[in-house]
Order: sequence, then structure tokens, then C-alpha cells
Amino acid sequence: MSAIIHFEADGWRARTDGDFTEENVVRIADAAGEYWNRRNPGAMVYVCYDARPGAEECAKAAARTLAAHGVAAVLSDRVAPTPALTWAVSRNPRVCGGFAVTGSHYPYDYLGVKLCNADGGTGCPDFIEEIEHLIEPEVYGVREHYAIKDFVTPYFDYLSTLVDGDAIARARLRVVYDPMYGAARTYMPQLLGALGVEVEEIHGADDEGWRDVRPEPIEPWVDDCEQAVVECAAHAGLINDGDAARVGAVDECGNYVSPQKIMALTLGHLVINRGMTGRVVVNQATSVLARRVAQSLGCKVTVRPIGFTYIYEEMRKGGVLLGGEGSGGFAIPSHVAERDGLLVNVLLCELMATTGKKLGELVNELEMNFGRLWYGRRDVRVQVEQVEMLRTIMPGLNPELVGGRKPVAVSHMDGLRFEFQDESWLLLRPSASESVVRVYAEAPSVEIRDELLDAGADMAKGNA
Repeated sequence: MSAIIHFEADGWRARTDGDFTEENVVRIADAAGEYWNRRNPGAMVYVCYDARPGAEECAKAAARTLAAHGVAAVLSDRVAPTPALTWAVSRNPRVCGGFAVTGSHYPYDYLGVKLCNADGGTGCPDFIEEIEHLIEPEVYGVREHYAIKDFVTPYFDYLSTLVDGDAIARARLRVVYDPMYGAARTYMPQLLGALGVEVEEIHGADDEGWRDVRPEPIEPWVDDCEQAVVECAAHAGLINDGDAARVGAVDECGNYVSPQKIMALTLGHLVINRGMTGRVVVNQATSVLARRVAQSLGCKVTVRPIGFTYIYEEMRKGGVLLGGEGSGGFAIPSHVAERDGLLVNVLLCELMATTGKKLGELVNELEMNFGRLWYGRRDVRVQVEQVEMLRTIMPGLNPELVGGRKPVAVSHMDGLRFEFQDESWLLLRPSASESVVRVYAEAPSVEIRDELLDAGADMAKGNA
């Protein structure tokens, strides 16, 4: 029996010893080829793959399948970060979409598929729903030839033009770069080196421990980068996930810098140092810090539900400077309407060079001006029935006290979100794909944050 293929907001993923098979990739390519050729007969589709075993072979099978449907399939000539694909798609008017075989930030026993539209964005729900509808139980038998293209070199050449290379070279920056064994290894150090940055790359070549690292730029997976930054006396550590769509960082003292702070720093740099303007789009789980910075800069803030789909929809409306989510995915639509962790890397280097400050100094300045906030998330595992019950009753919940604190605002936009007088907040959100309730909280102290997380976990378990 054929596997049921369902795309989440960030693509389709499955275990390589389970539903991720070449046959299922071909089934997706069959559906995508039919969709694209029906709307854009004879148009091009770009295909790429990440560094995981089996990704290249599946990408080749997808390219042959797409070509059989009448579109001109063009395959990357090497491992490519997803941002290189989405940028290349958005820059060529003959290209109607992109197909990436990548495990992204999932563990290394997973692989999957990301699809993008002609503008490079991956977040259009109507597009994904139509692809799912077209997926057949059996594979299409015909295969055709595809072309080969270098997506990587033009993309990184372009990135180098987006920042002040002279300022970066004069700053004599030293950074540790951790691609987490992913698709950006060697490429990012080469770019930064060309800009005059001294780079020490870790996890850049396969070794015995590569399967033990989850390629997601959050703690505890960034521990090696934290240690390397201190050992190298670097100005910062820069980290990307498996396909380089997401970003994390480490300051010069070896402290993890959360995506929430990275977003706030990037926004300030774009407006203050680069003179850019526009709206800022965040989701309900994004730190108050980013909103405070945006408001201080005169940027209107738009809050949407969790899922990059909603940020992408706002970018399509226009007028957006920066769209970001708490998981480390940031998009600057003047570049491309999709997350690009590599662009954020070079912008952070430009920010350090422009200000003459190390990353930790910039974070300290940020917190002095806008307050120090403590952010946290817990995944509470519950029974399937509990998830469904919460999803049913949440729209009607409006408790007077949460963890002994009185909410000043309650939102049912996406799950259940409480705001309190001191701008601390708590969010409960049942997962759409797992028996998990995700609990987020932020507060001006660790103690209050943990109290809110405890209260949210109790609510998720039905104990409150």
C-alpha cells in the first residue's frame, strides 16, 4: 500500500528507513510535473539536493520524472543550499517552480521534499493542496532527460554584492561557521573568506559523529560551536540548519544567541545602517523583543498564526521589510520571498563590521535598550484524544488566572495565547501532525518564564 504523503508548512519529511523512498519522491514529482506543465507548458523547473546520502539520486529521479511531463527540468550540478535554489527560481522568469530534496532541520535519518513557487516562496497553501490532490498511488512510468546547471556560484556571488565588503574586510572579523554537516558547508566559508573574514569551519566534512548531530541551530546541538568560538577567540559563531534556510548564532563568550535576538539585531541593522523601511511580520510565538525594536524604528508590526505560510501571504501583499519566525527562519522579500539563513550570516558580519562590535556586545546593547527577556518552549506529549479535545475547547477558554497571574489579553488566533501586564506571555498550540502540545512562554525573568511554562504544561495535560 502506498504511503499517504502530506505536506507540512515546511515540506514533506519521512524517515529514510520508512516512507522516504525514491518511489515516493517520484510520486511527488509526477504530481508537481503535471501541475506545473498544466499551468506553464514548456516552462523550466529547477531541482536541487542537500548533502545527505541518497538525496542526489532521488533528485535525479525527480528531474527525469518532471521532464517526462513536458517541463524543462534543470538539476543542480552539486549539493546546493535551498536558498540558492529559491533565489535562482525567483530570478529567472522562465522558471515556474523549484523542487528540493532535503531533510532540512530534521534528524539525519530523515529526508524529504520542498517545493517552491515562481517567486521562490514555499508557503502557498493552495499550491501544496493541489500537489497533494494530484499525487497518485502508483508512479508514472515515463522518464526523460534533464539539463544540469550551477545554482550555487551565481547565488553566492550575488550574496557578496549585498553587503559592504570593504567594511567587512577592514574589520578583520574572525568567526566559527557550523553548517551542521549540511548543504552550505565549504560554500559559506569560501564566501566569508573572500570578504576578508577569517573562518574556522566545524562539522564541514562527514565524520563518525555526523549522524549524532541534529542539524537544527538550537541548543543542545550548538554546543560544539559554543566551545569552538571560545577556543578560537572568535567574534561570533554562525550556524545554519541542514539546508541553510534557518540560522542560529553564538557570541564571543560562547553564549547561544537565540533566533529571537538575531531577528531583532537584523531588523535594527536593516533600518538604522542600511536605511530600509517596511512592515515587519511575525507570528504569535515570536519574541516581544522583535516587536519592541520594530515599533521603536517606526515599522508597523503584523502578527500572524504560526507557520511560514502566513508570513509568505503577507509578503505577497507587499510592503514587508522582514518576515520572521521564532524557529530561526527569516525572509527579506527584497531579496527573495523565502527564508535565507546564509543572507542573515553575511548581514550579521556586516553589522559587526559597521559598528565595530562583537556579537555579544551587540546583544548586550540590544537588551540595555529594550529589556532582557527569557524565552522558552516545551513540547508536552499527550494522548491523541487530549490533543483533539484541546483543539475543540480552546476557542472557548478564557480563564481568569493562569499560573496565579491575571491575563490582560487572550487570543485564539492560533491555539491559546495569554498576555500579562509586564508583557510576559504564554502560548499553547496543539500540533497538527503529532500528539504534542507546544507550550511557549516569554518573561522578564527565568522564574516567571518557567512558572508560565509549568502552567501551560498543566493546561495541556488537563490538570488546570
